[in-house]
Amino acid sequence: MERGVKDRSVLDEFITKFCDVLEKHCKYIIVSGFVAIASGRVRGTEDIDIITEKMDRERFLKLHESLIKEGFVCMQSDYPKEIFDDYLSQKTSVRYTLKEKPLPEAELKFAKDELDELQLNTRCKLPLTGLDVWFSSINMNIAFKEEYLKSDKDIEDAKHLRIVYSDLVDEDEINHIKEMIRRLRL
Repeated sequence: MERGVKDRSVLDEFITKFCDVLEKHCKYIIVSGFVAIASGRVRGTEDIDIITEKMDRERFLKLHESLIKEGFVCMQSDYPKEIFDDYLSQKTSVRYTLKEKPLPEAELKFAKDELDELQLNTRCKLPLTGLDVWFSSINMNIAFKEEYLKSDKDIEDAKHLRIVYSDLVDEDEINHIKEMIRRLRL
């Protein structure tokens, strides 16, 4: 049985609420599968991947407190200092859900290298999605899916993004990003 959410309205409402909180505290981007789903690819997902700028513990504690006030819970721990010290500061992601609703999940992690910093610095809004949230660039998503992730699902996501955003696809930029991925991640 596939675990995931296929109803776009549920995913859209969840991510909009989550990103509304993030927007008040930090720079962030949505990456990976949800970029393709929000752009019209029909498939389910259980999590929405988010990268934020690095932050210190005090700043994260304020973000976490705001997420809790908005009805989110962290699946790893109820203790924000533990979430920061044992997970986020150790370059490990954490997952937030709405209380009483196990799906969907927001998988949150801090930027870990110059590739993540580049993604944050080139973030964009994608009007086609109908969402007022920040995404990593289309070229960045295509490069990661084709060069780093490489699952069948990721390759299909990349194909979808290439078709839907053909006017934004820049092969030189994609190849440059792929070279960075090979240098920094592989």
